[in-house]
Amino acid sequence: MAIKAVRIESHIDEVTEELEKKLINYLEAIGIDAASTAASVAPVDTGRLKNSISHEVVPDEACVYIGTSVKNEQGHCYAIDQEFGTSRGIKGRHFIQFGATAHQAEYKRILENILEQ
Repeated sequence: MAIKAVRIESHIDEVTEELEKKLINYLEAIGIDAASTAASVAPVDTGRLKNSISHEVVPDEACVYIGTSVKNEQGHCYAIDQEFGTSRGIKGRHFIQFGATAHQAEYKRILENILEQ
């Protein structure tokens, strides 16, 4: 019986690259949803805070940040006061937290769909 040569090829680089692309797509989808959800429940006076809520995917950290950079007259991040409240009587609204956590079951479904593609 003759021995046949076996050639083994590694495709780990291609698999890793594809998984990284899927992760970015997943984080982008979550970011869009979370920012939209946070904006939908954000406190509104002028609409500046609500309209400034956005997301940023950071691939090197494998995460997505939800937030805003709107500042009040004193240069302080306005969203922090609205999110957590202040000792001056502003009650915390937790709109960013709500945006990030309200659709956890949906985020699982999004991940499953992306992985199936």
